[in-house]
Amino acid sequence: MISKLLRKKNVDQIIRDSQEGTGLAKVLGVRDLVSLGIAAIVGAGIFSTIGLASYEGGPAISLLFIFTAFACVFTALAYAQFASTVPVSGSAYTYAYVAFGELFAWIIGWALVLEYAVSNTVVAISWSQYFVSMLEGFGVFLPKWLTMAPGYAIDAHAKFLSDGIASLSLADKAGLEAYMSAPRIADIPIIFDFPAGIVTVLVTWLVYIGIKESQRASTIMVMIKVGIILLVVFGGIFYIKPENWTPFAPNGVKGVLGSVAAVFFAFIGFDSISTTAEECKNPQRDLPKAMILCLIICTVLYVAITLVLTGMVNYTELNVKDPLAFVFKYVGLDFMAGVVSITSVIAITSALLVYQLAQPRIWMTMSRDGLLSKRFAKVHPKYKTPSYATIVTGIVVAIPSLFFKMDFFVDLTSVGTFFAFILVCAGVLYMDYSGISAKSKFRVPYVNGKYLVGLGFIAGWLFVYIYGQGIVQEWLSMSFVEIIEHKSLVLLFWIVWLVLAVMAYKYRFSLLPVVGILINLYLMSELGASNWFIFIIWLVIGWVLYFAYGFKHSKLNKQ
Repeated sequence: MISKLLRKKNVDQIIRDSQEGTGLAKVLGVRDLVSLGIAAIVGAGIFSTIGLASYEGGPAISLLFIFTAFACVFTALAYAQFASTVPVSGSAYTYAYVAFGELFAWIIGWALVLEYAVSNTVVAISWSQYFVSMLEGFGVFLPKWLTMAPGYAIDAHAKFLSDGIASLSLADKAGLEAYMSAPRIADIPIIFDFPAGIVTVLVTWLVYIGIKESQRASTIMVMIKVGIILLVVFGGIFYIKPENWTPFAPNGVKGVLGSVAAVFFAFIGFDSISTTAEECKNPQRDLPKAMILCLIICTVLYVAITLVLTGMVNYTELNVKDPLAFVFKYVGLDFMAGVVSITSVIAITSALLVYQLAQPRIWMTMSRDGLLSKRFAKVHPKYKTPSYATIVTGIVVAIPSLFFKMDFFVDLTSVGTFFAFILVCAGVLYMDYSGISAKSKFRVPYVNGKYLVGLGFIAGWLFVYIYGQGIVQEWLSMSFVEIIEHKSLVLLFWIVWLVLAVMAYKYRFSLLPVVGILINLYLMSELGASNWFIFIIWLVIGWVLYFAYGFKHSKLNKQ
């Protein structure tokens, strides 16, 4: 039974399967891939969550972007090696199938379903907020009950009843207006986020009719969004007040790391590039180049925009949903704020487009392996896209975006992403050990970690003992049950590091993938326990589906 759960796919067989009648059009080059990557990475993160991150961490949030990008570099190198070895759609799902076997592949594929569906939902809701704001700038006011999730209106009404009208913020008052003015069925108010739903449908239609059409639209939107970011950076430089950068980290390291989910959300897009492998002209050469270029370009943009925002306006003012437009309003440049609001709608649309592009291709690959219904592998004869999977993706994203609050999704997105990133980095270690790396057109630079991983573990403990006495005292004051309840993820981080140190000494592991595993695992430990609880429930649902359908219908099982 265990051997069946861990059955692996041969690289040569995967490539042969992908070449037999998939029907996908091979039209993408390096420039196209970089454009799609920037479209995904520079999206809702820079136009919305960057404000909340700056509010919690202060100007030092720019360092967190660098640290997160540093983590992503190791992961991007691992992705690039896999993409050059297994140039097929499926991303981390396919890579896990090669390295760890079918059960791990299913877990990763199921986690990626959550990652992309949740990411798309966040982006759609963020798009709606900018779009409604833009319309109001032109004097067009949609009914409030058509522009938000019902949870916001219900919470605002409950707050009004308990604390009175004086306690309501502007957002609460909008929610109360939606609750009071909404049409009713059996005295239940009908409230939903119509713009979020309709943009998902329109983007899904564009993805449905062709990869080249999607790429062209993405390229145009990327040019606009990069232009507006450069405008904000170079225009905002003249309004920077250096005193706003003091204190640089007002809430300390804890405040900075508290924004890990919001910041990491900005970087998950480069994973989506690897899902287009079967539509690349030369995936083994172009995918590694595109991933690294995207990461470098986007990190520079994120750090620059963070320093400008926190320099123009004190970090305490940045807890807003449209920070780029807000800072120009704050300094009296209303015209610039209007330009930013309009272009933000376009910019966020491009991120939604790429996420909607990636999800169906993962489902298509899982279907070809027999783990999902054959319908998901169906390619449209005219448009050369995974048609059924694309339609299902649209439905899965559109419905939650109509009815759910954005806060619920942001942290949840990062859990699945970290999990996928860790397995991809670990997969490179397996490829090196098993000899599969010999087939790689691109390889992660080898640095012998035989002694370095263990020395790093010792250095880490010494650093905590010397400079983290507060942390040591906190642990000593906690009971065993409290440690398991509140510190289990941190404990897991140190255990994994120790295990990797032993294995690195024994098998001469490459240092860079090990660093990728440890950084991603550490960032994982900073996420809230509630997100882990939901993620575990999602995995349990996935296991039920796998054993009910995928295990029996797997192509490897039939062989």
